Amino acid sequence: MPRGTYEPEVVVETGNLTEEEWLDYRRGGIGGSDVSIIFGVSHFRCNRELYYDKLGIKPLRDAEDETWLQKEMGHVLEDLVAKVFSRKTGLKAFEVKKMFSHPLYPFMRADVDRFVIDENGRTGILECKTTNYQNKDAWAGEKYPYQYELQIRHYMAVINLDFAYIACLWGNSENDFAYRYVERDLEFEDEIIEAEQYFWEEYIEKRVEPEFAGKPDLALQCLKMYLEDANPSLGKKTLPASMGSDLARYLELKEEKSKLDADVRRLDDEIKRISIPIIEEMGAFTESELSASGRKFLVTYKPRKSVRILTKALEKMAIHHRDVYDEYVSQTESRTLSVKELKAV
Repeated sequence: MPRGTYEPEVVVETGNLTEEEWLDYRRGGIGGSDVSIIFGVSHFRCNRELYYDKLGIKPLRDAEDETWLQKEMGHVLEDLVAKVFSRKTGLKAFEVKKMFSHPLYPFMRADVDRFVIDENGRTGILECKTTNYQNKDAWAGEKYPYQYELQIRHYMAVINLDFAYIACLWGNSENDFAYRYVERDLEFEDEIIEAEQYFWEEYIEKRVEPEFAGKPDLALQCLKMYLEDANPSLGKKTLPASMGSDLARYLELKEEKSKLDADVRRLDDEIKRISIPIIEEMGAFTESELSASGRKFLVTYKPRKSVRILTKALEKMAIHHRDVYDEYVSQTESRTLSVKELKAV
């Protein structure tokens, strides 16, 4: 089927789907937000977790999702981002509540935020994003995050459209907003399709676990979710000989880090020693200035209040108010990896 002549297939009308039904349809293929995972640049998931999700393999335990609020804000503010975009560009953004698939690669699916029609009557895609103020530099100049580019290029391929916009809001002012225009790139698109096809056919369809790729923290999070509980009764396992180089390198890195940590502790001690006369001089003041040797300094020593529960208080609560303790206190199990080199016998 030549490029430019195909139309996407409609997988399902999404307007009346429940959240779980929508997720089930997403598991039936690769969506736009999955592409960054396959390319190893996602901030949220690694490729192994994506594999488990597509096959419906449930984790043995849930990892704490520190990004849940960020994801929820993105969903809640989607309409607002589209509205700001329309005010900035004059282009009307509209929804089409359908999930689409590519006619040649049916595992490629798209459920886009909005569509737009430009001044020439062409239809394009609008992807709505939110972020926090600390990430605004990712949008400086003409920049935008790479994972979003992968997402919209996936959408353009599925729906056969030639352009897209990415819009992002990071504050409560119209100035805290950016949008980027992206033209279709067929060569890049082929790379994306090839990577998705390989992941789907070689891993999902053959049910072969992919080797971990991407950010190490995400791989470790995945292992924490899916590994069996510790069982000391199993005795001692013999690791494969091929892991010998990994263990040796692990110890080398630990030793290198230990030396660097010693330098950090030395610097911390020096900083603390210098801070002693400064804090003593400040007394009850929370702010001061000093001009000396052509340099001007601002010094602040402001109080910060924090709330914490002491271990002894928790122990008392467990004894005297067990119902309250059970409601608000949960126990988790963690495992620590340790590698030591033993003397050869």
